[in-house]
Amino acid sequence: MRGAGGPGGARGARGAGGAGGPGSAGGARRARNLTRSTTIARELEAAESLWAKFLGLMGRPGLAPGTGLWLPGTNGIHMLFMRFPIDCLFLGRPGPDGGRPVVGLRRALPPWRGVVWFVRGAHGVLELPVGAIDASRTELGDRVLVETFAPGG
Repeated sequence: MRGAGGPGGARGARGAGGAGGPGSAGGARRARNLTRSTTIARELEAAESLWAKFLGLMGRPGLAPGTGLWLPGTNGIHMLFMRFPIDCLFLGRPGPDGGRPVVGLRRALPPWRGVVWFVRGAHGVLELPVGAIDASRTELGDRVLVETFAPGG
């Protein structure tokens, strides 16, 4: 339900079974809104293990602007033990171009109280700093590409 370590956080990469920082697994990750030609996050960390998804952003002081956490294969999140609010984009399965439809979005989910149990059609969640949804002009139905790229590219 949550991810581990990473951008703007206090913890960094975890040991075996955890998700490394943005440069792990062969390159950095970012999220782009293909529909509006905007950048949602220039630096994403991926939380791919069950443990990393559970830990997520818990205990961190915040997320830096332009960063985020990608939780692949997830359709719900919790805000327990969180210290700050976040924006969330719930994305469907990727299409032929790799773009994923936005099937749900939540702005400024409050710490401790915000829970999204289940978003129909979601197969991944982007956790972002508050304001990232509005800054990228992302709306329901937009197509978002979560991609790995070579740093400097």
